[in-house]
Amino acid sequence: MLTLRAGGVREVALLAAHCDDLAIGAGGTLLTLAESVAGLRVRALVLCGGDTPRAAEERAALADFCPGADLELTVLSLPDGRTPAHWEAAKTAVAGLRAGGDPDLVLAPQPGDAHQDHRLLARLTPTEFRDHLVLGYEIVKWETDTPRPTMFCPLSSPIAARKAELLMKHYPSQHDRDWFDERTFLALARLRGVQCRSEYAEAFVIDKATVTFGGI
Repeated sequence: MLTLRAGGVREVALLAAHCDDLAIGAGGTLLTLAESVAGLRVRALVLCGGDTPRAAEERAALADFCPGADLELTVLSLPDGRTPAHWEAAKTAVAGLRAGGDPDLVLAPQPGDAHQDHRLLARLTPTEFRDHLVLGYEIVKWETDTPRPTMFCPLSSPIAARKAELLMKHYPSQHDRDWFDERTFLALARLRGVQCRSEYAEAFVIDKATVTFGGI
């Protein structure tokens, strides 16, 4: 397996349909970036939950998942489960996020996700972030839609444990879901670690990227 080292990441754009999607799909990666990059700028957009207590959960969670970062979070109030019917509002929000900066990395849902809200956002993201590295994160849940990932971010044991701890701390509204527990998050991270020769990892789907050899 070839390891590519992404240097120069100073700004990250995060896109999610729901509060907790980012933490589930990329919480370990965010912790790793925040730990590694001083002055990291993080701009996040969440489509649903703005008119519920979940927005407060998300703000507190992302503050802990991105410690020390310059964090900007927007949580909209599109209806959960029905965002495809609000395509124009979602498209406008994604365009607004793109216009507000020029990120080195974009994290969004992976396009094969079974949830219609996630799929919509996965399809909208590359229409605005056309010349950016876009990594599609996976969201473990009841549906059997885990992808065959093509990009892995190894996680240290403390980072993997911290991710699981923060998920349980910051999202009490989700504790009644039978799959939402630390064992689930650590199990998937361990599986992805096995697949990239690491103890733990997060996995992503990438549509396309370029690699440059010899300074061309």
